[in-house]
Amino acid sequence: MVFGSFVALGDSFTEGVGDPYPDGGVQGWADRFAMSLAARSPELRYANLAIRGKLLGQVIEEQVPEATRLAPDLVSIAAGGNDLLRPRADPDALAASFERAVVSLRSAGCTVMLFTGFDPGGFPLIRMIRGKVAAYNAQLAVVARRYDCLHVDLWSMRVLADPREWCDDRLHLAPDGHRRVALRACEVAGVPVPEDWRAPLPPDPAPGWLSARQHDLTWARTHVAPWLSRRLRGVSSGDGRIAKRPDLQPIG
Repeated sequence: MVFGSFVALGDSFTEGVGDPYPDGGVQGWADRFAMSLAARSPELRYANLAIRGKLLGQVIEEQVPEATRLAPDLVSIAAGGNDLLRPRADPDALAASFERAVVSLRSAGCTVMLFTGFDPGGFPLIRMIRGKVAAYNAQLAVVARRYDCLHVDLWSMRVLADPREWCDDRLHLAPDGHRRVALRACEVAGVPVPEDWRAPLPPDPAPGWLSARQHDLTWARTHVAPWLSRRLRGVSSGDGRIAKRPDLQPIG
């Protein structure tokens, strides 16, 4: 497929947290994917409205209307993960809201690229929401078929079960994880690329039990405690931030 414009919607995953540029900004799968689109369509214009910490309702209220106004050829939406981390999250209600967002985007004439979430089964604490993620994913897969969306299934990307594909916070992809997701998005969109996201990582000896537990304690102190503190105070890592590419602009 050839697209002349692309808008990315969502939270930290699509903003690109975990994949820094040398100047301190963030790149991420969406920037990488946009560059692959631009290789086929040099006049491509790209906007990225995603902001870290956003809940699905915030993406729908703040980003979807702007995307429909921009009316790009292609819009990606990946949202709901931050909601599922909350104890009272209802996958059914979230999926119904997501579907309404897709209807709005399709009504604006956009091709929609829809993402379903990663398998959190290999990560401490987060594995507790695995059932909710699976239920949410199943409903979004139905939405993708119903509205003829491009569907990027992250759960089936087993290479992302390797801890090396994640940052130390275990919530955000590391640069190579973002690279692989961009390749998967290209595959789904029919964009030829010279690499395969399935390529295995080199062998990595598993850490001993004691070393792994020490790493877990460091993770809990460095990342989990601040996250819980923000939840208790009702604040988000994205508060006060603006989209990194709020308007459709050429790549470069």
